[in-house]
Order: sequence, then C-alpha cells, then structure tokens
Amino acid sequence: MIETGNAAGLAYDRTRPPGSSAPLLLLVHGFPLSRLMWRAQLALPGVDVLAPDLRGFGDSTAWGSADPLTMSRHADDLASLLDALNIAQPIWLAGLSMGGYVAWEFWRRHRGRVRGLALLDTKAAPDSDEAQAAREAAAQQVLADGVEVVAKAMMPKLLAPANAGHDSVDTIADQLQSMMLGTAATTVAAALRGMACRRDAHDLLATIDVPTLVICGEEDAISTPAEMRSFAARIPGHRYVEIPGSGHMTPMEAPAAVNQALLEWLPAESQS
Repeated sequence: MIETGNAAGLAYDRTRPPGSSAPLLLLVHGFPLSRLMWRAQLALPGVDVLAPDLRGFGDSTAWGSADPLTMSRHADDLASLLDALNIAQPIWLAGLSMGGYVAWEFWRRHRGRVRGLALLDTKAAPDSDEAQAAREAAAQQVLADGVEVVAKAMMPKLLAPANAGHDSVDTIADQLQSMMLGTAATTVAAALRGMACRRDAHDLLATIDVPTLVICGEEDAISTPAEMRSFAARIPGHRYVEIPGSGHMTPMEAPAAVNQALLEWLPAESQS
C-alpha cells in the first residue's frame, strides 16, 4: 500500500513493510521530473521506500522565483523531511541525474545519515563554462517561452534510441513529457541555474565509506558509461552495473534490472 503525504514542504510516496527493521531507501528524482519516475521501485520487497518530490517539483511547495535552486538546498530539504518523519536511522540514498547531484551534496552535508549510496545515470564533474552558459540560455528561454522548450530539447536524449517506437517506450515518453510539462517554468529555470553552480564531487569520491552502487544505462548519452566508470573507479569498494539497452532513465526503461541491482545492494548489508 502506498502512503502519500507532505512533510517539511515536500510531497512524498512511501511504502513500508510490516515491522521496523526494514532498510529505508530514499529515492531522489531527476530534472525536471517528479517522484512518479520511481513508480516501479516503490514495491521493492522488504524495503521501506520513500520517494519525495524535490522543492518546486511535483506536488511539493512551489519555488517562487527563478533564483538558483541549489543542490545544497535540496539536500537540506531532504534532511528536514527525514526529521519531520522521525526517521533517525541511517538511510540508503539513491539519486538519478540531478538526484545524483543532490546525493553528492547530501553526503557532503549529512554523511552521518547515510548507510549506503546509489548513483544512477549521473555525473561527478561540475558544469564546464560552456555548459553553464547553455543552462543560463535555457533558463532565460524557459522563462520567456515556457517549459515546452526544455521538454522538446531533452526528450530525444533521455531514452535509448534503439527502442524508439516500441509501445512500452512510447508510454514512458508520455509519462516523462507529462512530468516535465507539469513543472513550473520558474522551477525549471531555477533548477537549471542551481545545477550550473553545483560543486565538483570528485573530492568526495575517496571519502565514501559506505556500500556504493553505480548504475548506468549502456546507451546513456547524457551521463555516459565511460564517464561513470571513471568516477566509480575512485570510490572504494563500489559496484558498477551497466544496464544493456537502456538510456538515461534506467529505473523506467529497465525497472526489473534496476530493482534487482538495488536489492542486491540492500539486503545483505541491511542485515549486517
């Protein structure tokens, strides 16, 4: 049964198995999406799964300006959510794409609350000067013309091109489009600016001393396998999983494979 609520300004879905010993998995969505991208992960057996909408996204509290919505703000919001829900035990934290950027910052600021870390289709490097300029141009265009411009630019990059035209992929594309178009233009612009000024995470890699899972779609053109293997190699004891035939949205494109990887990362450690 899915429990839906709102705490600390963040809307969330949560599924809890009976008893209190289940590991808590906090799922952080990508840009410019919502917690709905994690629907296939909510039913992980034996896991207390918490999937919030980040500030400004989905059903969470609106972000009322186009000023940068930073990764540190999101990380602190998640810590406040855990406090509001009286979750004191260390969590298993998973983030995709922008959610991965938030996960880096959560580790930087709240690492005592992290029992394990999963990084899906994300980057450790900050934006280059060119990428920062492109994000600012996109932010200004969104404010002038609406979120459709970002949705149109992003959609061809999100899913594995080899699967284009398949009914299941068309359904995923429709779901992504709906999430994107449901996000306010100010939030999209603010998030673009927040990602542009995010910190380099490479200094964190050697400090990660919890079980770490790195997942990448074989055909991810945004966070490429080569890039993800490179930073993963610097995380002590990590496990790297590459999902065949998947692009940037592995939890939606290949839910069974992602769920299996998450369960292999979670149970043995949670019972130790």
